[in-house]
Amino acid sequence: MRFFKNFWKYKGLLTQFIIRDIKIKYRRSVLGYLWSLLNPLLMMIVLTAVFSSMFKFDIPNFPVYLLSGQVIFNFFAEATTLSMNSIIGGGALLRKVYIPKYIFPVSKVLSSFITLLFSLLALLIVIIVTKGNISFVILLFPLPLIYILLFSIGVGLILSVLAVYFRDTLHLYTVLLSAWMYLTPLFYPVSAVPDYVKSIIYSNPMYYFVEVFRDIVLYNQVPDFHTNLLCIIFSAGSIVLGLFVFYKNQNNFVLHV
Repeated sequence: MRFFKNFWKYKGLLTQFIIRDIKIKYRRSVLGYLWSLLNPLLMMIVLTAVFSSMFKFDIPNFPVYLLSGQVIFNFFAEATTLSMNSIIGGGALLRKVYIPKYIFPVSKVLSSFITLLFSLLALLIVIIVTKGNISFVILLFPLPLIYILLFSIGVGLILSVLAVYFRDTLHLYTVLLSAWMYLTPLFYPVSAVPDYVKSIIYSNPMYYFVEVFRDIVLYNQVPDFHTNLLCIIFSAGSIVLGLFVFYKNQNNFVLHV
């Protein structure tokens, strides 16, 4: 409850942090915010050229399949990586004035979330160009976005704490993200992997977030109750654990940054 009261009290400061992060990201860039649209499109074109012939018999509308998974995972990777460095990067400010410390990782996740919203325009363009089906079910697209946003905030809070006390986390997480990406069916169907790999994939939270999103934007079907329930459990569990770990350790941050 205390977190939500502080969140509302310092919402103006949080907004300024988000605006600052977005401006820094695109500073001195000629195309600026257009990169949020062009980057997923260019990556989709390259990966489609590489993988589409390999999986063309198993995956209908491979470009949408690929991009719908890519935008979700890329958001998670960017948001959590930026969050991990946020407390260390804000150390000088933390030592000078009082600022609710959660603002640093949360602002990074929210600024990445805005980039994700731009990326959805790229996904819409691909759906239209590939003549994908669009039905009223697509109106449910905010649901998986809320799931992955909450999950990313929770993971980001935990990583920001770990990075303060264990700087090796910054390097280890890069390796973990690479493995995590390959264990999430972004460019291959689950049916293409052995059974022992499937058991690992089915224990991967990102698999369910991506599947719910694909159900809505690619398959035009309402995600089933079981998958939604798992997403809720992963999201709620992540943010509860993240807040617990963060609040338990935040008072000692100034001693280590």
